[in-house]
Amino acid sequence: MAQPDKKRGLVLVYTGDGKGKTTAALGLAVRAAGRGKRVLVIQFIKSPERTYGEKIIFDKLGIEMYQKGVGFTWLKTPEEHREALKSAWAFTKEKVMNGKYDVVILDELNNALAIHTFPIDDVLPLAEVLELMEKRPYGMHMVITGRNAKPEVLDKADLVTEMKPIKHYYDEGIPAVQGIEF
Repeated sequence: MAQPDKKRGLVLVYTGDGKGKTTAALGLAVRAAGRGKRVLVIQFIKSPERTYGEKIIFDKLGIEMYQKGVGFTWLKTPEEHREALKSAWAFTKEKVMNGKYDVVILDELNNALAIHTFPIDDVLPLAEVLELMEKRPYGMHMVITGRNAKPEVLDKADLVTEMKPIKHYYDEGIPAVQGIEF
């Protein structure tokens, strides 16, 4: 019986409707950086126009992080989102394939792939995402977060964790909390 290739790199997917997908991925980023791994985080929905706690600390820790989105889909026009996704995807392909990183986190990529209110497949093709997952540099770990993960993404993953909401303070009318959500 052949031994598993433990050095090939893994694909981890954190999805579901519960809180904690990005938080889990960012915790993994800190752990990997602590072990001397070169870590890259690309956020597909979050905008560089806002301040996020993870960006503040990652800059201090030397973890590369880029916000490539323009925010929630209902706050900008479809054209603005399409242009941001197109740019983010080109940036992602170049960064992943340059071989510089041990761990790449594609935060909220699942959310981006699940957009259905306007067309996105021409600027963020699912087929290209699957190809990048397959052809990433040997040994690179890839983490993909976000709700509504496509079945094709789940099929290619080595680990899938679904976050399930049991109770959330949003239900009591408490909005996003600084230091918890952003």
